[in-house]
Amino acid sequence: MTSIENSFTILSSVDSTNNYAMARVHEGLAKHGDAFFAVEQTAGKGQRGKNWQAAEGQNIVLSVVAEPFQLKTHQQFSFSIAVALACYDFFNGYAGDETKIKWPNDIYWRDRKAGGVLIENINRGNSWNWSVIGVGVNVNQTVFEASLKNPVSLRQITGKEHNVIALAKELQASIIRRLEELHSSGVSTLLTEYNQHLFRMNELVKLRKDNLVYETKIMGVNVEGKLLTRDAFDREIGFESVEWVL
Repeated sequence: MTSIENSFTILSSVDSTNNYAMARVHEGLAKHGDAFFAVEQTAGKGQRGKNWQAAEGQNIVLSVVAEPFQLKTHQQFSFSIAVALACYDFFNGYAGDETKIKWPNDIYWRDRKAGGVLIENINRGNSWNWSVIGVGVNVNQTVFEASLKNPVSLRQITGKEHNVIALAKELQASIIRRLEELHSSGVSTLLTEYNQHLFRMNELVKLRKDNLVYETKIMGVNVEGKLLTRDAFDREIGFESVEWVL
């Protein structure tokens, strides 16, 4: 499934590593596992159309190209689970057991955001052909823009400065490894692990739907990617329908 010659390309400056990787895929110049790292990213993309901000040269700004292999379009969250676990594995190795996965695939340390994932897919008709996995992880940055609510970096957690490129290569390998596990073993065990590391699992949280804020208990996430919660009702919540209130 995996080549031992996965390339790692360092870009001095780019608008978006995902855009760059996507272009390479469309040109037939990328293969499964290839990674593109940016020292500077001028128009990084996050979830819900937000920008991903990262200080130049201080953080992991990475896109990894991946083939879904036998997965179908309705199994895209299974793919997301594997990627989230790969990021968890990597960050937990440095930051410790207070690392969590915030649904659907942000990386949190305590109540603070350390990293985020944006997966963009290339579909042809009903066929899912490629994915580009964009990952941003705060590594050495210690001063963040005031508009960011709750950021944290590895340097703030560990008190140490890290080699960003070496860490990005570790993360690339972690993503490839978890995708191999998904391919060989299926999603069931991965989903169990995902829920074991879920942010605020079995805790009351506040969610906003439209203009309504309500309190509910996190019970887990199902294989379709729905957040399972319990209050007066048992709920299955889609990612686009609610926002966290932290």
